[in-house]
Amino acid sequence: MEDISRSEQHARGRLQDLARRSGASLAGLSRMIGRNPAYLQQYVTRGSPRHLDEPDLRKIAEFLGVSTRLIETRRFDDTRLDAPTQRRAALAEYAAAGIDDWVEVQRLPLDASAGPGAFSAEEISFDSFRFSRRWLREMGLEGADLTAIRVEGDSMEPLLRSGDEIFVDRNKRAGEGVHVVRIGDALHVKQVQARGPGHIALISANDAYAPIELARDEVEVIGRVVWKGGRV
Repeated sequence: MEDISRSEQHARGRLQDLARRSGASLAGLSRMIGRNPAYLQQYVTRGSPRHLDEPDLRKIAEFLGVSTRLIETRRFDDTRLDAPTQRRAALAEYAAAGIDDWVEVQRLPLDASAGPGAFSAEEISFDSFRFSRRWLREMGLEGADLTAIRVEGDSMEPLLRSGDEIFVDRNKRAGEGVHVVRIGDALHVKQVQARGPGHIALISANDAYAPIELARDEVEVIGRVVWKGGRV
């Protein structure tokens, strides 16, 4: 059943990709079918519900201009077909719709300072990383709104080193963790901690740098750091 479950996850990912290509949001599609705005987001990211109702499926497919087979999951319950056969059929349909099984993560010409602060540039990508959907899913990043930027400075060593590339999930702006934040015109990558009502602390991994305490409204949280890569 593990392979069949993966095929279902592919179908959910295709729905999200097709929505993005059409300029629609999952929340907007949810409202279109008379559901609460979080309905399809939960379907894509949590698998709840496991299958879409047929009327909802038809409405969404018609809006997106695709066959329902591209985005349905119920057919993967058909145990008469082995998992490899189902995967091949799904990939063939995906290719026929002009969609491949890879995701591009845009690289922006921005440096997130792990030091005194880097000034942000215009957010126009100059390059991209290309990852398979399967890898993103295995890393828990399927459905994330990812952007790649470079770390500059040593205040987050040894966790992050100058020159590392980090993936920032712009969907994750709340809670504690390592985030990219903007203070004025400067971007920083820091551990974010709550410090009483309306205040947060930006913590460096390098003990040579003291914590910075600020009012919450002085800081714009861009997103959480969810992956890193760099030269060995």
